Amino acid sequence: MASDIGFMKKAIEKAREGVSEKEAPFGACIVKGDEVIMTAHNIVISSCDITAHAEINAIKKACRKLGTIDLSGCTIYSTTEPCPMCFSAIHWAKISRIVFGTRIRDAKRIGFSEIPLTNRRLKQEGRVPIKVTGNILRKENLALFDEWKKKAGTTY
Repeated sequence: MASDIGFMKKAIEKAREGVSEKEAPFGACIVKGDEVIMTAHNIVISSCDITAHAEINAIKKACRKLGTIDLSGCTIYSTTEPCPMCFSAIHWAKISRIVFGTRIRDAKRIGFSEIPLTNRRLKQEGRVPIKVTGNILRKENLALFDEWKKKAGTTY
């Protein structure tokens, strides 16, 4: 649990970097063992790419860095529960564990266009072996939404 907190803090830092660049407040950190492989934030707005979520960006960069599409044994830390698109990419990359801060419903509540399918439901319906842990540093991750809303010029 202590390492989960430290790695989640790295995802939060990355999300803050994105907010400072007028992106949505989402960050991700991929870890293998005790080594951070990659961190990333959303770049949906700057790239005009609706698929450029933090998790997708982190997975792409981690695969390139490691020279493989198989991220077995890795954990992804996400400031918000991964959406169904990101969950699918996590599954296809064979990431072993998802750790998230806030829930999909939290993002939906502040106006993000979320499909309300939880990771637990996707795991169950898809019969996938990914371990899912939620609510890690929940308050700190919720604060990212407030920071984003206060940032001048942010729209989504």
